[in-house]
Amino acid sequence: MSEKVVFSQLSRKFIDENDATPAEAQQVVYYSLAIGHHLGVIDCLEAALTCPWDEYLAWIATLEAGSEARRKMEGVPKYGEIVIDINHVPMLANAFDKARAAQTSQQKEWSTMLLSMLHDIHQENAIYFMVRRLRD
Repeated sequence: MSEKVVFSQLSRKFIDENDATPAEAQQVVYYSLAIGHHLGVIDCLEAALTCPWDEYLAWIATLEAGSEARRKMEGVPKYGEIVIDINHVPMLANAFDKARAAQTSQQKEWSTMLLSMLHDIHQENAIYFMVRRLRD
């Protein structure tokens, strides 16, 4: 049995509808989406970064011990998954950028990819990603 960690990024959203929304209700749907209510909205996540379990643990061990960033990333072994959104961008970006000096070439590659994903969230606040531990 192999284990891995998958970072899945929000790629699109759509409204789950069996029937067409009546024209008079369409504005209510748009308003609900605009203010953050997700009535019948389905988020589509797409795998953006995958790394083997043991290598994930070694990668996050390069983050400063006891730091908020390290505690956040240690949520994957502790809870099985974490969500990263706009609230985590500055903290994680600073921590992974700082850690690159002590990382292997593979870890630096993952950090670069993660920093790019964090930049995407910074540019579009609605984007987020899930980080999950998967067992085959």
